[in-house]
Amino acid sequence: MEVSAKILVVDDDPAILDLLVRILRRDDYIPITATNGVEALEAVDREAPDLILLDVTMPKLDGFAVCQRLKDNEATALIPVTMLTGLDDREHRQRGLEVGADDFLTKPFDQSLLRARIRSQLRIKRLTDQLERTERVIFMLALAVEAKDAYTEGHLRRLASYSEQLALAARVPQEQIKAIRFGGLLHDIGKISVDDAILRKPGALTPEEYAQIKRHPEYGARIVQPMRFASEVAPIIRHHHERWDGSGYPHGLCGEHIPLGARIVAVVDAYDAMMTDRPYRRSLGLEETLRRLREGRGHDWDPTLLDLFLELVEQHRLEEPVIEEGLTMEEPIAREHGESCEA
Repeated sequence: MEVSAKILVVDDDPAILDLLVRILRRDDYIPITATNGVEALEAVDREAPDLILLDVTMPKLDGFAVCQRLKDNEATALIPVTMLTGLDDREHRQRGLEVGADDFLTKPFDQSLLRARIRSQLRIKRLTDQLERTERVIFMLALAVEAKDAYTEGHLRRLASYSEQLALAARVPQEQIKAIRFGGLLHDIGKISVDDAILRKPGALTPEEYAQIKRHPEYGARIVQPMRFASEVAPIIRHHHERWDGSGYPHGLCGEHIPLGARIVAVVDAYDAMMTDRPYRRSLGLEETLRRLREGRGHDWDPTLLDLFLELVEQHRLEEPVIEEGLTMEEPIAREHGESCEA
């Protein structure tokens, strides 16, 4: 049996609030009410609704401010917000679009149109929820890859954290930071298709084994295709083993033809690989790791990004992430900051 959708109605006019509640109950929705913006945010914190019907003009906090806060918060950004505006109120509609409103309804309401708009927004919300569940499965797959190799415990969280910190140091636009963090978390997810014996092999790989390893970036990019952010994250996964001089894989890209996020992940992946124990060798230690990174400057790695990363390390500004159980898409990584290319 399908669970009734919870709809938050926010309006300071008791008559409109009462009308909307009666319409929603008649259609078997569960109405939640708030009479101002502050109450609305508190209601969302208590129990996230499936849809918000939000008046524009309210005391304490208007609808624009409420919508902005909801859309700026990763935990609530995907809740559809339908703003309630006056007839032909173009200015309000423009501002609503700017703060991320998903739809608009004009007062007085045409009840058949209201019902149709609600059904449409709830349909989109159900599809979004399905995508979120798919993404969580993908993140669990990434953890499964990490669990294959006892030597790489915490590697994904470190990569996400280091990638974000380097991106911030490089002044990457804020809208790209999330994709880079996801790229760090998911960069090796394609190894789910690689034989465990190859991943754990203590000696040198045969050419056939190495060829299998080299396919993992393409496998990974395909695995993340169902994600909402696939267009931004997949190129990072696909190209994180490219080299600045064009000698990497899978496509031999060079220089700035390599996506920025992939160049960032390549630097921090190399650092973390050299700093941790692996089946085929012990940690190289900080001094030797930094020496090898400098040696690969302009050959393996983007020289500008590498210099920024070395500065973070040498000035003791690279923060170590807190390693906790579980892995979430919204896990906070950097708080303040703003192995070689071989597999």
